[in-house]
Amino acid sequence: MSFPLLTATAVAPAIGAVATAAVPAARRTAAKWLALGFSLVTLGLALAVLLRFDTSPGADRFQLTESHWWVRDFGMRYELGVDGVGVALIALTAVLIPFLIGAGWNDADPAEHEAPATRRWRPTQGFFALILLVEAMVIMSFAATDVFLFYVFFEAMLIPMYFLIGGFGDRAGSGDEEGQARQRSYAAVKFLLYNLVGGLVMLAAVIGLFVATADQLPEGTFSLQAILEARASGELDFATNTERWLFLGFFLAFAIKAPLWPLHTWLPNAMGESTAPVAVLITAVVDKVGTFAMLRFCLGLFPDASHWATPVVLTLALVSILYGALLAIGQRDMKRLIAYASISHFGFIVLGIFAMTSQGQGGATLYMINHGVATAALMLVAGFLISRRGSRIIADYGGVQKTAPVLAGTFLVGGLATLSLPGTGPFVSEFLVLVGTFSRYQVAGIVASTGIVLAALYVLILYQRTMTGPVKAGLEKLPDLRVRELAVVAPLIALVIFLGVYPRPLTDIVNPAVEHTLSDVDRQDPAPQVPAEAEAAHE
Repeated sequence: MSFPLLTATAVAPAIGAVATAAVPAARRTAAKWLALGFSLVTLGLALAVLLRFDTSPGADRFQLTESHWWVRDFGMRYELGVDGVGVALIALTAVLIPFLIGAGWNDADPAEHEAPATRRWRPTQGFFALILLVEAMVIMSFAATDVFLFYVFFEAMLIPMYFLIGGFGDRAGSGDEEGQARQRSYAAVKFLLYNLVGGLVMLAAVIGLFVATADQLPEGTFSLQAILEARASGELDFATNTERWLFLGFFLAFAIKAPLWPLHTWLPNAMGESTAPVAVLITAVVDKVGTFAMLRFCLGLFPDASHWATPVVLTLALVSILYGALLAIGQRDMKRLIAYASISHFGFIVLGIFAMTSQGQGGATLYMINHGVATAALMLVAGFLISRRGSRIIADYGGVQKTAPVLAGTFLVGGLATLSLPGTGPFVSEFLVLVGTFSRYQVAGIVASTGIVLAALYVLILYQRTMTGPVKAGLEKLPDLRVRELAVVAPLIALVIFLGVYPRPLTDIVNPAVEHTLSDVDRQDPAPQVPAEAEAAHE
């Protein structure tokens, strides 16, 4: 029996969460180092998964598989396996978590400005334990090939995220401590309710999937691989209405998680009230489970319903692109601006997925990775800036590049990556999404292209208002990035540039998985259109 590498990769941060939470209350620094150590162990295991993944032609679709009975009477299996998309997203998660721990090193400590008699002890151990617990559940979601097992972790990650948002909020919020606590509580409850509603609808669809397979197969199953094989052989064929209802149940939950307009409204509140590392955890890691699941489950399990829903989904994606960008331009709050920018970016990801071309889906997968890295860089630098000033309001800043040039420079690079500047990773992703969309849906491609102009506006306006001009009062002695902060941001910026200049390592991993997904939905790339005059001249 081979070593269960996927299980080990998910279990390592879970063990780290328990160990970190068990550290005595007075040993906060020891808890931080322990959490960082376990996150690095997880990174090592994720790199081992990446290195063992076979990208050669003819390699198995799902690799490093594990399969054991969980609840035999109900057809539930502990079944894991990864394709190229899953491997890439596990690697993204494992890479980001150590940087988030480093960036949030002091976020759960007592606030320095509080008087000793009124300081509220913030449970540092709990903060880092919850981050590790989320990492474990996200990795299991990317690896699970049993639909019910995926559902369990898809929903379970809501609990630690709820406490991270509600219990460890941003100290730079408006109002007094009681008012900030109410805002955090509102954001956490809104996050939880939105996602729970989607999860309950999905649970009904998961049960419906089991019943539908039981009607046609020897026994009902939740196994993604078994269902894909049965559909390919013609042994399983859902009735049209059944498939559409099941698709809608799954898609609703994934669209909330993604987040896709109009199911997005929880995100600006959650990111605005969270600390910067938790905001990155939400948009760069947790939300990717939604778009990943659209590729793996919506398109894989329900290809005919995916074709049926494509016009509506493309419309929602276009609205998300434009709506998110327009609201980002008008934001006064720096973190909410980045949240609305992420809504726009997720619109591009969904657009690429449902364009159903190799360029579109490949670009969408690369976008998941590059958006995660670029948004992490921008949000973490913004968090460092906010922690110095104690305000998220853009108007409270100005002239930062004169007092903290390194901070301003890293902020600029993160912003330029967010607007998909050529030479950065997001540019490659966005270009592929637009090319893939335009080749099949020209009008949608043209409309989506306007999002590029809007992105340039909100990023450059943000930089101009915060970093240039005269130095605002109170910022004259603003400290530049410290060694720990540089150690967090510099590798992320280097990775953004590397993936922009040389994306091939990612495309080699992702492209075979995209080909399998296109085969599931019975789609091929549109043939190039050659004008009759040009063809005659060539002859």
